[in-house]
Amino acid sequence: MKKPDTAFHIEVIDVKGTLSDPDKTLLESLEAADVQIHYHCREGYCGACRTKLIAGEVDYTTDPLAYIDDDEILPCCCIALTDLKIKVPL
Repeated sequence: MKKPDTAFHIEVIDVKGTLSDPDKTLLESLEAADVQIHYHCREGYCGACRTKLIAGEVDYTTDPLAYIDDDEILPCCCIALTDLKIKVPL
């Protein structure tokens, strides 16, 4: 897993943009910015936090076990490697 040295801008569709902390998962960064996101496990196996990745690149802290499409990510177990544009399910 690559660990970024700096924070990245995360644009959440329909929500004000947030900044990612390189020491936190994307889920933790979204929670810190008061973005409501559904989750259960925080370990990459339930898929409840499945989010559409519109632009950008992430790296996983653990290999996700939940099924995700090619254009989806699991914020519970990934970090931003670049600026991101995502759509969090309502």
